[in-house]
Amino acid sequence: MKETDRIEYKRQFVNDLNKEIIAFANTKGGEILIGIDNDGSVVGLSDIEAVELQCINHITSTIRPDVMMFVRLERVKVEEKDVLKLTINKGSMSPYYIASKGIRPEGVYVRQGTASIPATETAILSMIRETTGDSYEETRSLRQDLTFIQADQEFLNAGLAFSEAQKRSLGIIGRDNCYTNLALLLSDQCEHKIKFAVFAGAEKEIFQDRSEFSGSLFRQLNDLLAALDHYNRLSSPKIQSYKRTDIRDYPTEALREAVLNAFIHRDYGLSGYTLVSVFDDRIEVLSLGGLMRGVEMKDIMLGVSYLRNKRLAEIFYRLHFIEAYGTGISKIKRAYEKCKEQPVFECSPNAFKVTLPKMVVVDNAENVARNEKKEMILSLIRKSGAVTRADVEKELNISLPTAIRLLSEMVQAEEIRRVGSARNITYTIAD
Repeated sequence: MKETDRIEYKRQFVNDLNKEIIAFANTKGGEILIGIDNDGSVVGLSDIEAVELQCINHITSTIRPDVMMFVRLERVKVEEKDVLKLTINKGSMSPYYIASKGIRPEGVYVRQGTASIPATETAILSMIRETTGDSYEETRSLRQDLTFIQADQEFLNAGLAFSEAQKRSLGIIGRDNCYTNLALLLSDQCEHKIKFAVFAGAEKEIFQDRSEFSGSLFRQLNDLLAALDHYNRLSSPKIQSYKRTDIRDYPTEALREAVLNAFIHRDYGLSGYTLVSVFDDRIEVLSLGGLMRGVEMKDIMLGVSYLRNKRLAEIFYRLHFIEAYGTGISKIKRAYEKCKEQPVFECSPNAFKVTLPKMVVVDNAENVARNEKKEMILSLIRKSGAVTRADVEKELNISLPTAIRLLSEMVQAEEIRRVGSARNITYTIAD
């Protein structure tokens, strides 16, 4: 009688029995026989009923999530002696872990040969994905010691309940009775952060101010909006119809929507910071996570909304941070309708950036001149089939920045299409 990867012997009940049970439940299942020594000799139990009760109490009080439905206890006779047999099946809610240790290597065990060893972090994450799927929000959080002081206040301000029942319906507590990653994002222990920087000039060379915002996403949102409001100065007032109209450097609604877009659509499965940078002439909001599979940039510009974090978006909607899904980009564009410079939206496979230019209102004469130049570019493209930026500079006798700005606006408006990359870029009429 020897121990194997599926059989474990215990001379008597021991307090680290939970490690063996967890290891079997996290791996392929197995049996634990209490009353048999490690060398296979049968010693038996003098009070098997007491040991059985001790095992049940130990399992239910020290292992999370509840594993009892996968454990069967039997009193058996081996060599005419009482032995308690625990049969553990592979659980469906792995990783199972020691409640006091949490979902960390020191709390999660797997079976390897005849030993029960701590699982690696990679193995733990693999078990979580296998159990809960690929949705970051619904995946069980590695941290379970979460508090919700800021979240409690936000729900209270909105006149909404935030009891355990609400946490379950919102997906903050999962079906395994554990906190999800959505809970982690809203908790005071949220591990994702924002880096905020103010630069002198138009380049990232000289810092004027820098901050790091942490804590619950609610706290980060409030702190970031307050910081942006501080640097969104009032421009020279305009007098219209004997009334004074104050104009900020950046449309408040556009700033708010750009920030909310970064919070809601960010890929929190990627490690890194959300970056918000303030320059003399623009504000950039860069968040991790490209477009969802099957979604193109033109879909986003049309207002199509594919939510990466559906439950987070629903909570922001309930708390009135957003009014409707998929309206953020259109709100930003509307805020700049009468402005000289237009916002720019850029996307890579792993990031999304919104650039908001400092607001300059265009008068009618300048707007007409601008549209005339765009018509000239369209005429030039129709005549030759395709043009380069250098062609536009030469034919319209305009500067390099002006050519870049006009071509970018026409691409964003889908009047023309950019073809090629780097030095080989040409522009053609959009389909």
